[in-house]
Amino acid sequence: MSIADLLPDIDSAIRAHLSAADPDLAALVARTGPCHLRVDTVQEPYEALVNAIAHQQLHGRAAVAILGRFVALAGGVFPAPDALLAMSVDDLRGCGFSGSKILAMQGVAQARLAGIVPSRQEAMFLSDDELIARLTSLRGIGRWTVEMLLIFALGRPDVMPVDDFGVRDGWRVLKGLDVAPRPKVLADIARAWSPYRSAAAWYLWRASDEAKPAARANPMTGA
Repeated sequence: MSIADLLPDIDSAIRAHLSAADPDLAALVARTGPCHLRVDTVQEPYEALVNAIAHQQLHGRAAVAILGRFVALAGGVFPAPDALLAMSVDDLRGCGFSGSKILAMQGVAQARLAGIVPSRQEAMFLSDDELIARLTSLRGIGRWTVEMLLIFALGRPDVMPVDDFGVRDGWRVLKGLDVAPRPKVLADIARAWSPYRSAAAWYLWRASDEAKPAARANPMTGA
């Protein structure tokens, strides 16, 4: 479900806050409407991390296709950690995963079994910074990957993934810039959007998608 569906009163506060922060952002919010950032309210962190690994350095639709083959390989259900570890490298390569992604996924599965990757319930008691520090210690898991978990699986409201190309490109489009801002520059700008930086990221993804043909829009972040 989206923020607008789950928390309509908060959605109004989000739009008012972001609109007051910047006139161009206000115009984007006005033409886009409610924040339809979709949060999976049941997805486990382990599954979210594997999904995010699949999306690394790939167009969204390509990643979705690879994940579809991965789930089909497990009989139509998302593979549990022990099931993933039982899969052969050849089978995983057949789904479309690279060697480095296979190693990262196996590491996440092992870390879940060891309790390093928390359950959804356990994650509720960890701060954003604690989760980032814990999970970025794993192979193939960088800050962006954990930020996608925080936003789309755990629904954390104040995450600004400044390393995300779409977010930075959205600011470029919004401001009519020749090049996207550097991550540190956007992080400084985004301080004014706290405590709703996750929603701000969603609106910037919308701005980036507006400038693309519909076929190239990112299904991971779509409305």
